[in-house]
Amino acid sequence: MKQITAIGFDLFNTLITVEASALDEAVQRLIDSLRSDGVPVDPDRFRELHRDIAVQHVLQARQDGRETHNRFWISQTLQQLGQHVQPEDICIAKAVEAYFSAFLENSAIIPETTAMLQRLKGSYRLGLLSNFTHAPAARSILDNLELTACFDTLLISGELGYRKPHPRVFSALAASLETEPGQILYVGDDPRSDVAGAWQNGLTPVWMTYVRDRNIPQAPGLASLQQEDPEHDCRRISDWKDLLELLDSSD
Repeated sequence: MKQITAIGFDLFNTLITVEASALDEAVQRLIDSLRSDGVPVDPDRFRELHRDIAVQHVLQARQDGRETHNRFWISQTLQQLGQHVQPEDICIAKAVEAYFSAFLENSAIIPETTAMLQRLKGSYRLGLLSNFTHAPAARSILDNLELTACFDTLLISGELGYRKPHPRVFSALAASLETEPGQILYVGDDPRSDVAGAWQNGLTPVWMTYVRDRNIPQAPGLASLQQEDPEHDCRRISDWKDLLELLDSSD
């Protein structure tokens, strides 16, 4: 392995997990928020249509690399239900915040994550690069779990405008870490976005399988769209002890 001077991390299913019930709760809070603002929606029809539209938007984002946002999904759902509410409407902004409040309350750190990051921080530059549509929610989750201070840089696809595995986001990570890609280890659970993305952009990927190996439900959403296994050979770790051993062996 090349000399590593910086390490990048994915967020969901890599550093933190989310309760499986969070997605249903999030959609219910979204619906309640809309209805409290006078937008009449049928919960069952909204849920089914919103799910289908979300999948369409995420598949398109995966195809062209441009990040999408929940406000477009909500607006399109409402318009197909006969409610012509634009993505920029304040009631949709409030509904987005209500939706993500469920994830804020149902996220938890994978054991030993904070200790691992604190141990590495003195020896490596540390960055977080996450695919997350609504960046303020991701930052709130990090703050709530007291992880923000562990990183030298935080990059969220919702702010970058592009998502992994697009080259722009990995270039942004390298620039933000002030490190050449070949000296960056990137740790993530998604075979396509994290492993293939890092490999294709000159970083050294490490496949984190803590969630997979323990049959923990993946962060709710569109995890079913992931590939089964990485297409490229890479180091695989199941906990943070494995990562520390990997780094020690490369010294």
